[in-house]
Amino acid sequence: DPVGFWDPLGFTADGDVLAFKRRRHVELKHGRICMLATMGYITPEIAGKFPGYLAPSTGLKFADIPNGLAAVSKVPALGWVQMVAYAGYCELSGPRTRAANTSDYAELAPGDFGFKVLTSSNPQELSKKLRAEIANGRLAMMAMMGMLFQDGLTGSAWGDWSLYTASPLRTHKA
Repeated sequence: DPVGFWDPLGFTADGDVLAFKRRRHVELKHGRICMLATMGYITPEIAGKFPGYLAPSTGLKFADIPNGLAAVSKVPALGWVQMVAYAGYCELSGPRTRAANTSDYAELAPGDFGFKVLTSSNPQELSKKLRAEIANGRLAMMAMMGMLFQDGLTGSAWGDWSLYTASPLRTHKA
């Protein structure tokens, strides 16, 4: 079992099943987001960028947008409006749950956002797929944080550590 039950901070010590369901629901949602984000961070480096223009009115091409955190300042404001609007749509089109209101999760299966991603008629196979999703989501959350920290420290989406001269771990001059 790659995941098991892991609660090092004792959040489930009170035995509140609905609170656990809410936390698992949120964990799966963030895991799915991070799996997509991780692929979005890596894909332009491997497969290249879209051809054409990101903002034709300003002459900004997809190829002009750097990878990683450097892209934040290059994307036009209207692009950010579109991304925030899409994120809002995704949030509002899902199950109607109020923040931290555990009773909203009584009838929801964790990870059920109105469409089935993982299916199987075999209960053991479905359980294996669901456990793998939790494990992969946790890995993606850690990977995304690692890539963002690495990019933030080195200024490079792929962490050229020779650029990080302020490291307290540096033992010699570059």
